[in-house]
Amino acid sequence: MENSAKIELRKFAYEIRLGILEQLKYLGFGHSGGSLSIADLLAVLYGKVMRIDSSHPDWEERDKLICSKGHAGPAIYSVLALKGFFPYETLQTLNKPGTILPSHCDRLKTPGVDMTAGSLGQGTSVAVGTAFAKKIKGTPERVFLIVGDGESEEGQVWEAAMFASTHHLDNLYWFVDNNQKQIDGYTNEIIELTNIDERLRAFGFDTVRINGNNVETIFDAIEQAQTRLGRPHAFVLDTIKACGVPELEKTYLNHAANVPFEQWEKWQNALQEEYEVFLRENE
Repeated sequence: MENSAKIELRKFAYEIRLGILEQLKYLGFGHSGGSLSIADLLAVLYGKVMRIDSSHPDWEERDKLICSKGHAGPAIYSVLALKGFFPYETLQTLNKPGTILPSHCDRLKTPGVDMTAGSLGQGTSVAVGTAFAKKIKGTPERVFLIVGDGESEEGQVWEAAMFASTHHLDNLYWFVDNNQKQIDGYTNEIIELTNIDERLRAFGFDTVRINGNNVETIFDAIEQAQTRLGRPHAFVLDTIKACGVPELEKTYLNHAANVPFEQWEKWQNALQEEYEVFLRENE
């Protein structure tokens, strides 16, 4: 990747994180950890990889993004606002009466959302079914799926994985947000998931394990995967939960946070200052 492209993606990741904090600041609480951890992935997908058109959110030939971990809605909303699917100011209405931005993603309410989130694990079946349908039709669209590591404790996830492998769905890109925490604590204290990359490989996936908070590494992995045909692609992303907000990163239970407006604003201002330093250094 050229250095200019890498800088643009890093800028985009900063902006996505700032948008996440903008939402949570006005709401006062919400799913911060798992939203912040996927900002770099979303920057790559929406900034460089996916075929989308914000002026035609229902364009039939668009690539699809299925966020099975629907509680990461603030991350999805942030990137959609930045890409022009709706006004940025709408972020301040997260989960409020009459909003188009409910707590968990809803495709009937939010332009650009491709799946209404249900119970954890359901998005895997939707993504695999969508990829299968595209294969049958012979159309070029790809399906990008984001799954949580804690979510991967669900049996439905592995049923979907078996189907994807059996039907050689190489138009499916399966990303595991391996931030090592879930709502009740560390994933390995609840159900051991250390070798999730080996498990996906054993299920027949073309699998890589990479740094999920590095835009260049993510982009390069996707580029290389596109040359390997015949199997669905899996990317185990080793991420930091709440990445970008040091105080939240260090918090044991950071799946969600409930803090005053002033605290959110403090974190947002600190990130904004870091972003501005980054811009000056890369002018």
